[in-house]
Amino acid sequence: MRLSTALLTCLGLFGGRVLGSDGSANSPRGVTDAQKTLSGDGWADRIWEQSRGVSSCSGCQGILLTFKGLAALGDRAFVDTVKDICKLSKVEDSDVCDGTIELEGPIIAEALRNLVIGSKTSDLFCITFLGLCKYPEVEPWAVPFPPKPLPRIRPAPSGQDPIRIVHYSDIHVDQMYTEGSNSECRKPICCRPYTEGDEPGNTDSPAGPYGEHTCDSPARLELSMYKAIKELVPNAAFSIFTGDVVDHAIWNTSIPYNEGQIVESYVNMDNHLGIVYGTAGNHEAHPTNAFQPNSIGNSSQWIYDLLSGIWSRWIGPKAAVTAEELGAYSTRYPHGNLRVISLNTNLFYRGNFWLFQKEMLRDPSGQIEWLVRELDAAEKAGEHVYIIGHMPLGDRNAFMISRIISMRS
Repeated sequence: MRLSTALLTCLGLFGGRVLGSDGSANSPRGVTDAQKTLSGDGWADRIWEQSRGVSSCSGCQGILLTFKGLAALGDRAFVDTVKDICKLSKVEDSDVCDGTIELEGPIIAEALRNLVIGSKTSDLFCITFLGLCKYPEVEPWAVPFPPKPLPRIRPAPSGQDPIRIVHYSDIHVDQMYTEGSNSECRKPICCRPYTEGDEPGNTDSPAGPYGEHTCDSPARLELSMYKAIKELVPNAAFSIFTGDVVDHAIWNTSIPYNEGQIVESYVNMDNHLGIVYGTAGNHEAHPTNAFQPNSIGNSSQWIYDLLSGIWSRWIGPKAAVTAEELGAYSTRYPHGNLRVISLNTNLFYRGNFWLFQKEMLRDPSGQIEWLVRELDAAEKAGEHVYIIGHMPLGDRNAFMISRIISMRS
């Protein structure tokens, strides 16, 4: 689970001298002046030449103002310019710069157009891109909880053998992995014949049949894992797959490509394993990380439709309806008193640029309110609950916007 490294690194290279200094003495100019500066020829080169690397929150805010002005000129101007600066910086090859920024750039441009400089959102932007600014104070959030039920006592041991569960994650299968190709390349992932010199027989670092540390997983490795699971844990009650099927070539994804990858891996799971409770990984989306909250739009509906259809064989039609709406679901394990709740943690991932709104969303798509209802129903039914997701919500890549306070009536 990685941020769009090429784009983040590119934006992070711009120094405080783009607009004023990196200190507090020079206030950033207004958007109108910034737009005038950016409207001339060759200004991408000028920005690059002026960049020195920021080291303070005020310097980062100045950079955001520059790019806010650029975003106001439209997506095309923003995308083309950031592509040029990415290439000037040489942080990635040209095709990686072009592809990544073409896909992610319009979402960031939209966020910047709505951004208020100096706001909580702009601070979060600086934290995400440059690690600057202090994290905004976490606000208490009084979430209404249903009335507290009667106290329960710990049940006596059942005397039954514990069930066995398999957990695996982040398989990142690369269907373009080529055995014998170059495993030491310049791209974010290797083991693909990008150039003639990368092809099998032309490299001193040939990729092995079951993968390399500089590459994503070959399909052969994925299949061998399922076979090993079947042999090592033949009596597993079920498996938990916490997401990320698609490879890390984030500059070259598309909806048809991602769909094909996801379907193929889940078919393999279905052929080798029993029940599989899945979650949505950030790489399942196109563009990568881009899970749009329902209150903003429905650009993520294709992935919810796809996953709910795949998962329905294991979670049932009722839970599949929720998955189609939220990318999350709640289902009961058919052979025990256990409920599995799968969260769409991408709605709290700071690499998801749809989340950078003028007013940050406290509960994107109403998922926390839904979770409260599901936990209350499980508690009343006396069920045990497993909560699964792609990203732990205490992870450093999760937004910490609100601190939930239980408010039982």
